[in-house]
Parts: sequence; structure tokens; C-alpha cells
Amino acid sequence: MNIALFGYGKMGKMIEQIALKRNHTIVAKIDLDSTDVDFSKIDVAIDFSMPNAAFGNIKNCLEHKVPIISGTTGWLEDYQKAVDLCNENQGAFIYASNFSLGVNLFFELNSYLAKMIGSQKQYRVSMEEIHHTQKLDAPSGTAITLAEGVINETDYTKWKLDNAGDNEIPITAKRIADTPGTHTVSYESEVDGIEIKHTAYNREGFALGAVIAAEWIVGKTGVFTMKDVLNLS
Repeated sequence: MNIALFGYGKMGKMIEQIALKRNHTIVAKIDLDSTDVDFSKIDVAIDFSMPNAAFGNIKNCLEHKVPIISGTTGWLEDYQKAVDLCNENQGAFIYASNFSLGVNLFFELNSYLAKMIGSQKQYRVSMEEIHHTQKLDAPSGTAITLAEGVINETDYTKWKLDNAGDNEIPITAKRIADTPGTHTVSYESEVDGIEIKHTAYNREGFALGAVIAAEWIVGKTGVFTMKDVLNLS
């Protein structure tokens, strides 16, 4: 399979290593823009670029009938535009705030716990996420996905960074050097607490999930999520 990498930072290089081990070919590495790309040679594209470049990369791929996987966060104000473009061009597109297989199982566990505990009004939910100091957005896309999972199953209406009101989920975002990512969801009452946590030990899990998603989407048409890739729907 011929793969193009949009974004060739640490994640791009890790994805390249895993793709080569899985007998794929990297036919393009685009670190800044996508103006000089031969889309005819690309079977699938993987985007881990910058927030201001992600939508342009997605748009170009969809318009050239190239399936694209995007793990870039911080651009989601244009997500619906990407969905519309995908449908208009009968393309294939996956966005995930986190491609780690373990994190996507964690998303399901988080939603299930929220559904069970939603009627127990004595518990107050909060979240903490820790990432490396080079991560630009806060809270992380993963933390936002976790918060949305709770909101969908409870009376909470929104999330808020740090201090939050009665119907808001407080998210604490920390940046510590050389930390791939830790996410904790806590429910606290006056008498006890329940906590679930996912800790990434390195970036390899994120990269592997992205390559698996890229393998899965080739030949398909539509807008998908990691739930589809992992058959969790």
C-alpha cells in the first residue's frame, strides 16, 4: 500500500517506521503544505500535521479521491466542512482525537461508566490530562472526546478548562516533558471515589492505530470513526 504522510514530525516518523514494518511504501512526506503532491501514486494519506494545515490537507486528498486518516487536533471548527467534502466527493475519511487502540477501548469504558453512574447525583466528575510540553492545544482532543462521552450519558452540558460550574465538567491540563499522554476520569462523592485512567508509555500505540485505520479504510466510502475500525459500533 502506498502511503503519503502529511506532517513529518515525531508522529510522522513513528508512523513511517511502523508502516514500513508492515510492508507498506511511503510515497510522500509533506511537512508544511500539500501543493506539489502526485495524488495518483497515493493509496491512502495519514495526516498528523498542524491545526492550520489539517483541513487543507484533508480537502486536497478528498478532492483527489484519496482516503485520508487525520489525527491532528485543534482544527475541528472545520470538521463539518470535511464531512461535507467527503460526501460530495464520495471519499473516505476518518478523524480521531486519538488513534491508540487502548484509548479507543478507554473511550467505550468511559461512556459505559458514565451511563451507569449518570443517575447517581452524589458523584461529581472531573478530568485530568497530561501531555508533553510540545503539545499545542489544551485540553487535548482526547480529553474533549472523553468529556463528550460523559455529556452524552449524563446531565452535564459542557466541559470547561479548570474551574467549572454545576453542569460543567472541569478539565485540568498539564504539560510535562517527555509524557506521551495520561488521561484520568474521576467521580467523587462525600463517601467514595471511582477513577479510570489510561496511560500511554510511548507514541508507538498512536502510530500503530493510525496505520491500522489506514489499512482498514482503503476501498471504502464514507465518514468513519475508530469505533468502525475496531468493530465497536
